[in-house]
Amino acid sequence: QVQLVESGGGSVQAGGSLRLSCVVSPVAYSTNYMGWFRQTLGKEREGVAAFGSDGSTTYTDSVKGRFTLSRDNAKRTLDLQMDNLKPEDTAVYFCAAGLKKSQMMPLDVRRYRYWGQGTQVTVSS
Repeated sequence: QVQLVESGGGSVQAGGSLRLSCVVSPVAYSTNYMGWFRQTLGKEREGVAAFGSDGSTTYTDSVKGRFTLSRDNAKRTLDLQMDNLKPEDTAVYFCAAGLKKSQMMPLDVRRYRYWGQGTQVTVSS
């Protein structure tokens, strides 16, 4: 059974930092298709940061220069370091892995097969 388990969410004031981590099952981790997404109430889930098929990283414009995506192959984790957080970053953050549709871009939700349960990030002004 494939599992993705997120941790590291919480509440922080604007300008603060949080680090999200996702432990990924071996089958999903081995595909190298992984990313972080977020969703707020009433809105569609959006891509935040993801690895491309060539291992490159891609970020949505609103987090460039503030968020950093990384992976630890020994621990099978996908991490998202979030610095200089803003109130508009408040959302439930989801880890995704495994390839569902190869023609989709890295930040497209339709690309991924497996999803975590989500972790809440709240940034107050």
